[in-house]
Amino acid sequence: MIGSLRGTLSEVALGDTSAELVVDVRGVGYVVEVAPRLAAELGLPGSPVTLAVHTHVREGAITLFGFASPGERRAFELLIGAHGVGPALALSILSTFTPDALARALAAEDVDALVLAPGVGRKTAARLVVELAPRAAELAGMLTRRWTLPEVAEPGPAAGESGGAAGALGTRPAGQEADAGPVAGGLAGPAPGAGGGAHAEVAEALAALGYSQEEVRSVVLKISREGSVEQLLREALRELAPSS
Repeated sequence: MIGSLRGTLSEVALGDTSAELVVDVRGVGYVVEVAPRLAAELGLPGSPVTLAVHTHVREGAITLFGFASPGERRAFELLIGAHGVGPALALSILSTFTPDALARALAAEDVDALVLAPGVGRKTAARLVVELAPRAAELAGMLTRRWTLPEVAEPGPAAGESGGAAGALGTRPAGQEADAGPVAGGLAGPAPGAGGGAHAEVAEALAALGYSQEEVRSVVLKISREGSVEQLLREALRELAPSS
């Protein structure tokens, strides 16, 4: 696996959400996909370049993705680890957000910010919040070892409230008013059928995300019978995520 490249920028082809570089390393040209923002920063052909690289292997194809730092590469790897997020979409997100901005958006569970990235709808943004908000501090920790990053608070609710992911999607314990934070305010909606227990809260969160009543009923029948709201919601979103 290739983890980094140091050489001379030979060719640059710009696209809307990605750019393709050819990096000459001692006479061997490596084709590397990068965010357009990074391509613009690297300068003209003939410039020396150093890239952190993720080697992506899938179905016999090997693609190199390049980044300005190991922290940015780690952000990419966290994104492609989320359900329904492939390399192209991850690169699109990093074309919009620097790693520190992404860490802050995830820690703040800010769906409204995440949907600014091309190709990211509210369902995808909500899945990113559910799966990656607890790891935003991990990403921020990697970044602070390499450059200054404003402090990112650990995500999660106060004691006695629902789990952080469930809270991000507007769910709440019975009888408790929903918080008016950025994600809850953007996603709150009526539950498809009243009822008690964690499954009812999961159904309410899925309906708020825009899933149809039929999709909600179907997935609620598939998920585990026991577990916290956050665990069951993660399981439901995995079931609903399109196959990649």
